[in-house]
Amino acid sequence: MEKVKLGDVCKVQGGYAFKSKEFQKDSIPIIRIGNIQDNEVEIDYNVCFTKEFLNKHPEFEIKYGDILIAMSGATVGKIGKYQNDTKALLNQRVGNFIVTEKLEKRYLYFLLQSPLFEKFILNNAFGCAQPNISSKQIEEFEFYNYDNVEQIEIANQLDKVQEIIDFRKKQIQELDELIKSQFVEMFGDVGKNDRNWKYTTLGKECFLNPKKSELKNMNENFEVSFVAMPSVSENGNIDTNIIKKYDDVKKGFTYFAENDVLFAKITPCMENGKGAVAIGLKNKIGFGSTEFHVLRPKENINSVWLYTLTAMKSFRIEAERKMTGSAGQKRVPISFFETYNLGLPPIKLQNQFADIVKQIDKQKFEIQKSLEETQKLQESLMNKYFG
Repeated sequence: MEKVKLGDVCKVQGGYAFKSKEFQKDSIPIIRIGNIQDNEVEIDYNVCFTKEFLNKHPEFEIKYGDILIAMSGATVGKIGKYQNDTKALLNQRVGNFIVTEKLEKRYLYFLLQSPLFEKFILNNAFGCAQPNISSKQIEEFEFYNYDNVEQIEIANQLDKVQEIIDFRKKQIQELDELIKSQFVEMFGDVGKNDRNWKYTTLGKECFLNPKKSELKNMNENFEVSFVAMPSVSENGNIDTNIIKKYDDVKKGFTYFAENDVLFAKITPCMENGKGAVAIGLKNKIGFGSTEFHVLRPKENINSVWLYTLTAMKSFRIEAERKMTGSAGQKRVPISFFETYNLGLPPIKLQNQFADIVKQIDKQKFEIQKSLEETQKLQESLMNKYFG
């Protein structure tokens, strides 16, 4: 085992600066930073370029199994594996790892997700308004390299662990979809009120962004939960392990309480479905990112029902349509919730739905525990081989 630079065993190919005005549809798809999601690469056939360009510039071709990296922006360093048979083109500020015979590509994929590489990215890409890293910088990354046989053995072991992680995530996703399916079955499209229930607005049925003034007599040393945006998972779970004193969070943060519904107002988190019911808060009180809207249900709304409504695709599409602000800084305004029309089901039916969700959540909890244990195993192996 020897210490090498990534550039000794691999080349990082940068992308081409395509002009957006020349994009086509249904031709050779262009892979941009936004196409790299959750360690995979998505294709958008609305953003394509000509076959003639690919024939003239094969160096920008992306093939099945290629590993890509984001080289700019807030998500600089994120990795995606291209697993499509369709050929694609590499856009600027996306890198493609061209490996030599000294490097097993599956081994490289895990190396690039290791704490060692993450630390390297943090040290080299950040520190300015727009995080960036170049191909040359990435090729300077140093690590201890195993021989090819050992690389394959390590990759095989990590592949097996990753398969379990992917399976557990799929199980959770399927249970989340079951909840949404049950919602539609019981309530239809509440936005269109196709069940002819009481016609109202969220603004009438919820307290929106409750004021901190109701906490005016709170002791400054009183302990509360702190929930940053990353502490909310994509399936609506909140990490309530961070505890702060009231005096540390009473200014500059959003206030909420047990059973309030959180809804991310900014574009990136909208796309990832950030939102949750606040449950398990320290002393029933929480503070968090100012990029949350807070919806506090009145007596005619069940919190679980409300959260599921806000997690529905149709609701989020409408919220995104009503965003205001400049490009890149758009947010969902509070007026969206104030004026959102809906048919409100009887509270008894909402409570029945919440009981169903509670049973499904028990299954999710057990799967989540297994997922977290497997992720700890993966982290341990990562530190062992790449630490």
